[in-house]
Amino acid sequence: MAKVSAIEKNKRRRKLAKQYAGKRAALKAIAKDSSLSMEERFQAQLKLAELPRNSSPVRIRNRCEVSGRPRGFYRKLKMSRVALRDLGSKGKVPGMVKSSW
Repeated sequence: MAKVSAIEKNKRRRKLAKQYAGKRAALKAIAKDSSLSMEERFQAQLKLAELPRNSSPVRIRNRCEVSGRPRGFYRKLKMSRVALRDLGSKGKVPGMVKSSW
């Protein structure tokens, strides 16, 4: 099980990223628009830098919803490989059968 503080920090990052997504996208569009003057583009870059760091979607870490484990994550199931194996062995994942030979 992951530290509760790490899981909560990641939840805060997801919330901030969702909150600032529109503003961030608009500023990025201005900064990349080559038809605008260099000063306007630079101002957009400065405003983008003033936004909270944790509002960037790059800083979000995919974590298992069962255990909070950050590695070995399957996006489709939103679960780590360890949790998937445990639940699969217990028969709680539909269509998954524990292999034995």
